[in-house]
Amino acid sequence: MKRLISHQLVEYLENRGIEHIFGLCGHTNIAVLTALEESNIKFINVRHEQISAHAADGYARVTKKASVVLSHLGPGLTNAATGVANAALDSVPMVVIAGDVPTHYYGKHPHQEVNLHADASQYEIYRPFVKRAWRVDSPELFPEIIEKAFAIAENGNPGPVLVSVPMDIFSKEVDVSLFQRLTHNTKNFQKPSIDDITAKKIIETLIKAKNPLLYVGGGIMLAHAAEELKELVDHLSIPVAHSLMGKSALPDDHALTLGMTGFWGTEFINNKCKEADYILALGTRFAEADSSSWESEYTFNFPPTKLIQIDIDPTEIGRNYPVEMGVVADLKQALTVLNRVARELVPQELTNKELEKEISEYRKEFKENNMKFIQDDVFPMQPQRILEEVRQVLPRDAYITTDVGWNKNGVGQQFSIYEPGSILTPGGFATMGFGAPAALGAKIALQDKVVVSLVGDGGFGQNPAVLATAAEENIPVIWIIMNNYAFGTIAGLQKAHFGTTLGTVFKKDGKDYSPDYAAIAKAYGVEGVKIQSAEEFKPTLERAIAANKPFVIDVAMLNNPVPTAGHWNIMDIYSPNKTIHHVSV
Repeated sequence: MKRLISHQLVEYLENRGIEHIFGLCGHTNIAVLTALEESNIKFINVRHEQISAHAADGYARVTKKASVVLSHLGPGLTNAATGVANAALDSVPMVVIAGDVPTHYYGKHPHQEVNLHADASQYEIYRPFVKRAWRVDSPELFPEIIEKAFAIAENGNPGPVLVSVPMDIFSKEVDVSLFQRLTHNTKNFQKPSIDDITAKKIIETLIKAKNPLLYVGGGIMLAHAAEELKELVDHLSIPVAHSLMGKSALPDDHALTLGMTGFWGTEFINNKCKEADYILALGTRFAEADSSSWESEYTFNFPPTKLIQIDIDPTEIGRNYPVEMGVVADLKQALTVLNRVARELVPQELTNKELEKEISEYRKEFKENNMKFIQDDVFPMQPQRILEEVRQVLPRDAYITTDVGWNKNGVGQQFSIYEPGSILTPGGFATMGFGAPAALGAKIALQDKVVVSLVGDGGFGQNPAVLATAAEENIPVIWIIMNNYAFGTIAGLQKAHFGTTLGTVFKKDGKDYSPDYAAIAKAYGVEGVKIQSAEEFKPTLERAIAANKPFVIDVAMLNNPVPTAGHWNIMDIYSPNKTIHHVSV
């Protein structure tokens, strides 16, 4: 028996447990949309493809499974590209299914095809950032390609894949046996672990080390290994520093959590990393901002510090620092073995009360140094007060998305996160415009959790049409627009080094300018409040949480840079032989 590929695709996705598809229509994909009409899969309709990709990214981060994006060719594919690339650089699994030109129109300048250098090759636009890009050349090949797509997206180092499907193939019939045989394939692969000999060597090294330290990245959340990490930390009493993407791997109020390293890390945390004689790195790329541009006097100093690195991706081991021992393994599996071996070698939990006291005193001092900003009644508000009051109001298990700028760097440095994976931030690509739509995807997946997007006015202004989807689907996300009338972080950087803010601040007739985002929200049918005083912010957020509906809070904020004692090499490029970071604008 034969059936249309579009209908068999939808049935295949249902059988995989797909519950939502994010996307936007086009003449190349309406056959799939039609097939979805009778499906239990919910199509999340957006107004811009970048929104669909970022929302699918947020959805995949919290579900730990590949999300699905449905796109059109040409401008649809390129609109989505930024969001797909962001997912790629943060190792987020995603399957992008895109309509393409009909096979019988190859080489004829068909409508909306990108074919300036080769015919039928626009899918290659995605090749630099997806794990695999397919163009389906035969209807009979489609079933095995879509099966491979999910396997590749979800396994190894996760990431997006593209399946570009000529629109006529969506409307071809193939024998149902081609899809049915896929049901015999396992959908969950066994992950690679480590052997006991290797685990014993690692644990013995950490026990004998004078100042051991664990350095963790986003790979902990990708592997769903936070519980195993905490077990190892508690048993061996080893402190944990983390990258931006590793934030929440261990709760910020854990006695041995040091905090975020690098440019937006603090001197105390960076020094602890430099002082370590052995570092066990788990699921981290040692990216530039986290590693202070890899300059040894600021954060990491390999050697004399010695490095043990475990990662699912062998290309990350030894990429930026020399490794004494490299292990390719899934972190959940590896930590399970490490914990068992640790209990065998050290039956009783180790303690390090002196270090715990030192960390506690550091946190107290850091908070005290911020207190003058937290308690300041000035309006526009101090960013530190905004973050403090958000943390006071939110439940412990609330989910946060950030964008870029103060909301990302400040949150990484001074906003406590308690539940593993409950902060979603654009780490690798640092994409402006990620935070607002990513919150949509997270909330769709987590209907019983409070989801708040901390986003700047520059970031929210990228895709305010996210509100249309929120209103249509009644997705109760709270967007807090930290509005400094600027691309604030870049404005502070430009002002510090070049004495100007051209192109980085928003002005009209010499005065600060911003759209009224609360009014824009209301125009979309979403509740919106424009904060008029510092005292008004906290009760408004409490009301937004209680309302359980889409809600925009537009709060004016001073453009003070995130304080940092860290280092970023671009500062040396702009101002050689000077110690200049950012300034207030």
